[in-house]
Amino acid sequence: MSLMRKKSVQGMLEFAQTSQGLRKELTAFDLTMLGIGAIIGTGIFVLTGTGATVAGPGLVLSFIIGAMACGFAALCYAEFAAMLPISGSTYTYAYATLGELVAWIIGWDLMLEYLLASSAVSVGWSGYFQSLLGGFGIHLPQALTAAAGAIPGKDTLFNLPAFCIAMVITALLAFGIKESKRVNNIVVLIKVAVVVLFIVIGVWHVKPVNWSPALPYGMPGVFHGAAIVFFSFLGFDAVTCAAEEVKDPARDIPKGVIWSLAICSVLYVIVSAIMTGIVPYAQFTGIDHPVSLALQVAKLDWFAGFVDLGAILGMMTVILVMTYGQTRILLAMSRDGLLPAIFSDINPKYGTPYKATWLIGTLIALIAGFVPLHTLAELVNIGTLAAFSLIALAVIILRKREPNLPRKFYCPGVPYIPALAIIFCVFLMTQLSGMTWLCFVVWLLIGLVVYFGYSRRNSLLHKKAA
Repeated sequence: MSLMRKKSVQGMLEFAQTSQGLRKELTAFDLTMLGIGAIIGTGIFVLTGTGATVAGPGLVLSFIIGAMACGFAALCYAEFAAMLPISGSTYTYAYATLGELVAWIIGWDLMLEYLLASSAVSVGWSGYFQSLLGGFGIHLPQALTAAAGAIPGKDTLFNLPAFCIAMVITALLAFGIKESKRVNNIVVLIKVAVVVLFIVIGVWHVKPVNWSPALPYGMPGVFHGAAIVFFSFLGFDAVTCAAEEVKDPARDIPKGVIWSLAICSVLYVIVSAIMTGIVPYAQFTGIDHPVSLALQVAKLDWFAGFVDLGAILGMMTVILVMTYGQTRILLAMSRDGLLPAIFSDINPKYGTPYKATWLIGTLIALIAGFVPLHTLAELVNIGTLAAFSLIALAVIILRKREPNLPRKFYCPGVPYIPALAIIFCVFLMTQLSGMTWLCFVVWLLIGLVVYFGYSRRNSLLHKKAA
């Protein structure tokens, strides 16, 4: 039964009211910008092309399916985040409802999501940055342009730009959330403007004939595309990691989660429709800059540079928010004794978990420097889908077990909306490859070794019960 021990919801609420560790600097607008900053990046600038090769013009449906899965999960997140404004996101909510072992598994999953997603986006950023430098005739030594084996036939050793951007973002986060949010808000406004400008200009170059056949690979292709582009929506859950630093979490967190996801979903659907309307879907094969390709086909090369700049800025904010989310998950797990105390040390001057930030940021930078992009991207989606499924289940359980808890935001249609979240997420998990599942299982087994070897006996709940 010790594996199922739960944290007291009332105790969490008292902690949230009395904790003076993290500074409360964020508003609903900041949270919306944080969510958009995490969501719009690699997905819209890179994965739209990959998705088009398997779904064709049906990519629009793929994005809608991915948005629905995330939308149902977002409503579940919003209920918990408004009720428990504490760092830790899904991990914290699971600890209160599903027990310590499940909470550990979710926290371990989220480490996989945030750590590898930050590294993967850093590598993607490096590609666009080097492309921009190439436009000015500047080229890095080949050995420092990518990880070893990342580019067949080229002698590459280390991705220096990916390492550097990860370290710059780490320094920014270590200096404080107020400074981080200012940079994020400015960059988000710029990159959204670039996306909107692409829509306004690109719509006039759409050729409806390119949308036929609409589903060249049938619904299996659409579902496969949804499993791929799901990566595009990752990040809205990072908004809930900021719960302890929000001025009015009960009101602002649901707004930040729902608004950011809604805005990005609309932009994704419109951009994918325009892209496949400008460029025949087969031409996206092997292309890692699909938006730029659409502009080139439309004879709008003058605008391609702006898109490259938007992609660079967009990926920067994704790295920032994903790294931020990672440190707050570790902060919460450390406070509970499941990880060493170093991860919950708060800098008195900057009000940030600075040791965890520098440690994780350096690890992200090293992974980005030494590991190829395709290897990093394989495991991100499955861990996130598993976490989304469990948090939807937790909403149903807590409504049944403690119906009288004060809730500032109610997920509508319980248990049906959470059940739909579970169904959509589990279905998308089945669309992932067997190798991805194998790697995921290995990661979970490593996590269980850590839990039974260290975390279980060092848990604060275990010490209180002893």
